[in-house]
Amino acid sequence: MLDDTDRRILRQFQADPEAASSVLAGRAGVTPSTLARRLAAMRASGVLRGVRGVIHWPALGYEVEVSLRVTLDKTAPRAFDDFIGAARQVPEVIEIQTFLGSLDVRLAVVARDLAHYQVLYREKLLELPHISDIAALMHVAMVKSDETVPL
Repeated sequence: MLDDTDRRILRQFQADPEAASSVLAGRAGVTPSTLARRLAAMRASGVLRGVRGVIHWPALGYEVEVSLRVTLDKTAPRAFDDFIGAARQVPEVIEIQTFLGSLDVRLAVVARDLAHYQVLYREKLLELPHISDIAALMHVAMVKSDETVPL
């Protein structure tokens, strides 16, 4: 269980993960050794899963993002496993989510432009196994994207 000190540390770490340990420690009101020990404990327990680079896809030439809502043919015994295994092999699929209900899977897909998406859709995405229905939603604007947790 996290205490108030852990929450202060996480709040500061979320706000500025690239800050020097001494700076984070000062902001969290702990010593650098306490900060290091607490962060190591949170990593070991799985609370803190790591620091990662977040890439702005358009800066690399990927101007189109599409959300595909997929319903699978659940009469096939391995429909989910087969579909997800195949979707993982498509480099342009940047996110895979599964759901309970009428929608089974959502794929987030990036493409350089509409022509690239069209080829990708026809040659890779429609070839994924066990699709019974697929709907595409093209992203127009990112209104909010925040992975921080209120602490």
